[in-house]
Amino acid sequence: MILAHRIQLVPNAAQRDYFARAAGTARRVWNWALAEWQRQANVGEQPNAMTLKKRFNAIKYSDPGWLDENGQPWLRTIHRDAHAQPFANLARAWARYREQRHQGGSAYPPRFKKKGRCRDSFYLAKGVDLGVSAAATLSTGEKVIAPRPLKAALRRLRIRSRHQSRKLEAARKEAGIEGRIPKGTRLAASKNRTCGARKLARLHARIAHVRKNFIHKLTTRLCRDNQTVVVEDLNVSGMMANARLARAIADISFHEVRRQLQYKAQRYGTTLVIADRWYPSSKLCSGCGVRNAGLGLGERTWSCASCGVRHDRDVNAAINLQRLATGALAAQSALPVASPAATPGTVVDAVSARGGKVTPVRNESGQQDDSGQEENGVHLCTPS
Repeated sequence: MILAHRIQLVPNAAQRDYFARAAGTARRVWNWALAEWQRQANVGEQPNAMTLKKRFNAIKYSDPGWLDENGQPWLRTIHRDAHAQPFANLARAWARYREQRHQGGSAYPPRFKKKGRCRDSFYLAKGVDLGVSAAATLSTGEKVIAPRPLKAALRRLRIRSRHQSRKLEAARKEAGIEGRIPKGTRLAASKNRTCGARKLARLHARIAHVRKNFIHKLTTRLCRDNQTVVVEDLNVSGMMANARLARAIADISFHEVRRQLQYKAQRYGTTLVIADRWYPSSKLCSGCGVRNAGLGLGERTWSCASCGVRHDRDVNAAINLQRLATGALAAQSALPVASPAATPGTVVDAVSARGGKVTPVRNESGQQDDSGQEENGVHLCTPS
């Protein structure tokens, strides 16, 4: 399911003028890119949107056709996304055209846009914090920072991958193979290439081990030290579709965190509650329960208009999730009810008079440490 918000803007005169110029910029860049695409195709070249974009970036501030009457680059006054997105749109349009032709249906190639005869629009990107820098925010106010091992090792990973690719290319040329290597063909063994492959594999393994170690420590701590753990039902697959966020989200591995919480909750007798995906945890004031419907994704802190309390967005959401599980807020307002425990049949031990929880650990072996491997025995935990 793809959902979007449609918001009506009420711009003033200056804003309307800017919107019109930005839409005109997107339309003109589209026409320029389409003309170049057709010209290259007519002379036997293979047009590419990225190549066209690079060529346009090289001339947009110097070519006379893109300067104003004073010789100044007027594109500097327009947001860069307005004249960057048309190239991606054009690439999708040609891909859709080729796919429709291949399927035998009605296919229409991209056309030039004329003012007044097309839908004027332009694109603006939006930076969004989805818990990437802080992998988990607890109701106590603590933020658990993610190590992000892929980001830390990305430069070395690219260098080693590039070196290995060049070694493979050299071996392919030495074997006299043109184009792709045929399936089943084995190139001559090379000590240099084998050593490079091992270095690359070790780096990939280290990234995976750092991420796995962090997730095991986090999920073990959450399930071992709390009677109830509440997490939001995130649309991870939808988040991964965002090219700007996919790498950072994969570096945290949200799905793996939830998967480990599910089986470790059974191990420790902890109740795992999955909050509804549409529960407004960030927009509810944890002090008075008033909903801030106008809270934007870019606002990391906000003040409640009712009680005046200033909230950290993530900490406020964690407190609301905690209250959702205990029913403190659910009894006061008509809020969406959390989903049933993700671990049905889990037995939660009785709470002692001191408020602690005794959780037996069965069928476990090995020395207890922070890696997520537990020994036989019992753990005394304080309530969350």
